Amino acid sequence: MNRHIVVLGGGLSGLSSAFHLSRRYPEALITLVEKTHRLGGWVSSERVQVRDGSGHTANILVESGPRTLRPNAKSVLELIHLLGLKTSIITTPVTSSATKNRYLQIPETQGLITLPNTLTSVFSPPMRTMLLPHVLKEPVKRRNRPSGITDESVDSFMTRRFGPIFARTFGSALVHGIYAADSRQLSVRAAFPSLWAMEDRGWGSVVRGALLPDTASPRVDYDVGDIPNMMKNVSVYSFTDGIGTLTGALATRLQNQPNVEILCDTPISSLGVAENGLLEVHLANGQKVNPTHIVSALPLPVLNNLLSPTSSLPHLTANPSSSVVVLNLIFPQTQPRLHPAGFGYLIPRPSSGYTLDNPGILGTVFDSCALSAQDSDAGNFTKMTVMMGGPNPITPSHTDLDAVLKQLSVHLTAPDDFLKVLPDPIYTRTHHHVDCIPTPTPGHLERMEELKVTLAKGVWSGRLEVIGAGVRGVSLGDCVESGKRVGENWIS
Repeated sequence: MNRHIVVLGGGLSGLSSAFHLSRRYPEALITLVEKTHRLGGWVSSERVQVRDGSGHTANILVESGPRTLRPNAKSVLELIHLLGLKTSIITTPVTSSATKNRYLQIPETQGLITLPNTLTSVFSPPMRTMLLPHVLKEPVKRRNRPSGITDESVDSFMTRRFGPIFARTFGSALVHGIYAADSRQLSVRAAFPSLWAMEDRGWGSVVRGALLPDTASPRVDYDVGDIPNMMKNVSVYSFTDGIGTLTGALATRLQNQPNVEILCDTPISSLGVAENGLLEVHLANGQKVNPTHIVSALPLPVLNNLLSPTSSLPHLTANPSSSVVVLNLIFPQTQPRLHPAGFGYLIPRPSSGYTLDNPGILGTVFDSCALSAQDSDAGNFTKMTVMMGGPNPITPSHTDLDAVLKQLSVHLTAPDDFLKVLPDPIYTRTHHHVDCIPTPTPGHLERMEELKVTLAKGVWSGRLEVIGAGVRGVSLGDCVESGKRVGENWIS
């Protein structure tokens, strides 16, 4: 058959889809449609030239989107192998200070608290009182999952098993770092399925379940070459020129594929199924495309607004999304250093809740320490990235540079010490990412199954696949994996 597949959206999910589809169906025409002038979505890496007051200069990498990958995502390792990116990899070993040292900053206090990285460190203050009692009590707590429930929020789950203080202090901080969301809204089964599975495996106890082997057999069909050998004893990794290396290589490979066409600066006005049963994609420039198959890697609410009334789909607007402000900061080097050695810190939900009175910072990454190899000529500079927003209400006063520096001073000054004064940064850039991270709420997995069933029958009859961060996961690995799996069930 003369297969013509249209992929909607040029972010990582869309790029992965077009790449894998072009390999799976080399006889098909693959058309990738992106409304903006660039491909890559929220991934954005660039280098900037900086100079300090002493005349030192450096070429420093700045990320405004995702900045690290974990080696357990085999779908990404496969892309690295297939795209020939092995020599661009830089790794952070498990023995590094960036891996060993991660911190919490408790709202309304000064300084950072080191999270435990060994069994013995759990017994050291302040974790001995903040963390240990909750963990030790959990295995002896009776099974308490309410009968019949199939999902709940992360906060509800952790409160049920570990108590409300643990849930707010550690659970909400974890959610801030991954989803920039309120843990009271986020589905535990969609966001952290391993926790739900541990509770089942441990006869009601998460701790017992964590100690028992996971007998689930993952599907293994990845062409990863020798890349896994590079990932032994690696905590996180990236590329010399940032995560944009991955999306850039995908875009370049697709541009050189004879069966792929890329349409940038091409908004979509609508899509659906015509009366004669043909699929229709209407472009804003007036063109109409009649593909045999469509892959939507668009945000679900965006897709919902494009569908014709006769081709509507359920649950596309069921979940909210988080908006995040990313502030890149580069400072001249100081002695002592501005921050302790480590990856960075997260901030839990304030006890007073998310109000305008709170600073709105979710966490800060110590980029110079976390991925120092990206800036080999930058020993005279300190690079940090501050994440704000999410469930926190943000006003212009929250993102004012002086206000942010004041808060960072509180965070980076040891308790009971004189408040340090941060130097003026020599480079700043603020990025406002609106609705960039979907928040799957309880019941999300069931809703996505219903969506899948609807797509398989009726007017769509399996000719449309809906993928992306709003469907199965927000990590880069999830996005690449969804693109790899698309079109597997289409009849050849």
